[in-house]
Amino acid sequence: MEFKPQEGVHDARQLGYGKFTILGIQHLFAMFGATILVPALTGLSVSTTLLFAGIGTLIFHLVSKRMVPAFLGSSFAFIGGYLSVKQMGVDMGMSETLALDYACFGVLCAGLCYFIMAALIKSFGTGKILRFFPPVVTGPMVIAIGLTLSGSAIGNCTSNWLLAIIAIATIIISSVWGRGVIKIIPILLGVVVSYATAAAMGEVDFAPVAEADWFGLPISRESSMLAIFDNYDSTFMLSSIIAIVPIAFATIMEHIGDMCAISSTVGKDYLSKPGLHRTLIGDGLATALASAFGAPANTTYGENTGVLNLTRVFDPAVIRLAAVFSILLSFCPKFACIIGLMPAATIGGVSLILYGMISSVGVRNLVESHVDLASSRNVFVAALILVLSIGIKYGANDAIAIGNIHLSGLAIAALVGVILNAILPEKLGMKVKSFNGKAKIDIKDQI
Repeated sequence: MEFKPQEGVHDARQLGYGKFTILGIQHLFAMFGATILVPALTGLSVSTTLLFAGIGTLIFHLVSKRMVPAFLGSSFAFIGGYLSVKQMGVDMGMSETLALDYACFGVLCAGLCYFIMAALIKSFGTGKILRFFPPVVTGPMVIAIGLTLSGSAIGNCTSNWLLAIIAIATIIISSVWGRGVIKIIPILLGVVVSYATAAAMGEVDFAPVAEADWFGLPISRESSMLAIFDNYDSTFMLSSIIAIVPIAFATIMEHIGDMCAISSTVGKDYLSKPGLHRTLIGDGLATALASAFGAPANTTYGENTGVLNLTRVFDPAVIRLAAVFSILLSFCPKFACIIGLMPAATIGGVSLILYGMISSVGVRNLVESHVDLASSRNVFVAALILVLSIGIKYGANDAIAIGNIHLSGLAIAALVGVILNAILPEKLGMKVKSFNGKAKIDIKDQI
C-alpha cells in the first residue's frame, strides 16, 4: 500500500506558540462531543473518560514512537456491550454501577486482544492474519453495531422530539454548510444548541451545578473495576467477557482503517513505520488501562483526522497538547455535572446521527472493498451476522442464555460470521445476474 507525500506543516511550533495552542484546542473540540457522549449514554464517569482519553492518547504516542498524529477518544462500538451487560446485571439484582464495572472488565479483556493481534501481525505479517477478518465479516458487524443501538436513540428522542430535531438539524447544517472549525465540530454544536434550547425552555435544573466543586479527583474506587472484587460473581464476569470481547474484532478493523486514513492524509506509511503492531499495542494498552479505572474503551478518532486534513498541520505534538488539555479538564467536577444534566432528548438526537454513521461506515466498508454480494457465500455470511445481532437484540432481550452464560447478539453474530467465513469455500456460487432486464439464477455449487 503506497501513500503519496502530502504538503503540510510537520512542526507546528514553527507557527508560533499562540497558533500551536489554538491548534491543540481545536483538536480537543473535534473529539470532545463524541468522547463525552459515550459516558453520557452508558452511565460511566465523564471526568474519568476525559482523563483517560488524554492519558490513552499520550500512551499511544509513546508506543508508536511519537510519529502518528492520532487522538484516542471514547469508542462507540462498545456501547451495545456496556448497555447489554448493565441490563443483565440489573436483571440479576445488581446496581447499574456494579454491572458497569463488570462490563469494564470485559472491555479490558477486549483491549488485550489488540496485543494478540499485534503479536500475530508481527510474527506472520498483516495479510495472513487479516484474511480471517475480511470486509464481508467486519462490514456487517459494524452495520449491526449501529442498528442494534438505534432503539435506545429513538427511546431518548421520544422524551422531547423538539430538542432531538434541533440537535439533528444543527449537526446536519454544520456538517454540510459549515466552514472552518464549524464544519469539524458538528456533534459538539448539536449538543450545545439543543442543550441551550432546553435550558431556555426551563427543561434543565442547574441547582446541582452550583453545589459541585470546581476541583476534584476524576477517579474513585466506586467508579473503578476494583469494586467488582467487593461483590464477585465469576459467572457474570464470564458472561460479560463473552458479550464484549467479540466486539474487538470490529474495533481492530476500525483501527486499521483509521491508520490507513491517517497515512493517506499525511502521506506517510504508518502501517510500516512505526508499524501496525505498535499502533495496535498503543490502542489496546490505552483501552485496557481506561477500562481498569472505569472509563470507556479508547479508539483512534476520525474527527481528528478530519482536522489534520483541514489544517494541513500534521505535527503529532499538537495532538499531545490536546491530550494534556483533556487531562486538565477532567479535574473539574462542575463541568462533569453540567454534562450529566444533559437532556435525554439531546442525547437521543445526537446519538441517532452517530449510530447511523456507524452503520454507514460498515456499508462503505463493503462498497469500497468491492464485496461481491451476488455470491451466495458472502450473502450467507453477511445475512447471518445482521439477522442474529439484530434479532437477538430486539427479539430475545439483548442476549441468549446458555446455562448461566449470557451471549449478546453481537457476540453470537461475530462468532458465527468468523466461523462461517472460514469454513465456506471461496468458490461457492449462486449468483443472481441480470439478463435482458430479467433476473437469472446461475448456480455453481463447487463444495
